[in-house]
Amino acid sequence: MDQPITLPDPTHPPRPAPGCDVCAALDEQRAEYERAKDIRRATVCEVEIRNHPHAKKRREARS
Repeated sequence: MDQPITLPDPTHPPRPAPGCDVCAALDEQRAEYERAKDIRRATVCEVEIRNHPHAKKRREARS
């Protein structure tokens, strides 16, 4: 049987990978968009952080 699918909690933004300038910049942009109440753009940044290669390595390590 396949392992259950684990989805990220949509109420918490993803954490940027430590030491990654790209993740850090996306996280800063995400926070700015949230402060401006632009949830669509904040969500786009969250998706980019989750899909950045560092996020894939973290997911694989948990498996």
